[in-house]
Amino acid sequence: MLLLAALPALAVQPDEVLPDPVLEERARDLSRELRCMVCQNQSIDDSDAPLARDLRLLVRERLQAGDSDRQVLDYLVSRYGEFVLMRPVFSWRNALLWGAPVLFLVLGGAVAWAGMRRREAAPPARLSAEEEARVARLLAGSRDDTAP
Repeated sequence: MLLLAALPALAVQPDEVLPDPVLEERARDLSRELRCMVCQNQSIDDSDAPLARDLRLLVRERLQAGDSDRQVLDYLVSRYGEFVLMRPVFSWRNALLWGAPVLFLVLGGAVAWAGMRRREAAPPARLSAEEEARVARLLAGSRDDTAP
């Protein structure tokens, strides 16, 4: 069971691991926050894709160069866009993306409510004189509904 729990950690190759454990821990934390552009629903820490490996190496290079965690993330976002982040930040540029589900839910509820209100407000349809006579004949037991 312990081996199965460690499987995602196998994506980081031994030659990628930094000798400084503090920097390595920062690199692993950052790698968990970055999306693999190939796998799309995996972090680069979990992905075996060659691009994920390149991104892991890039993160480690930037950390060794002295960049802060924020600088590393900003660099990758400037290069690949906000899609590279596993948890995109809320901003005015992506406010519609964050608000669209709520907006669609409210609009759908309003349309359903208006449709039900319109159906309730409509008067019941009245039968024409000919239809009423036919119903009366049917209720009286007459089988001949072709007669006037």
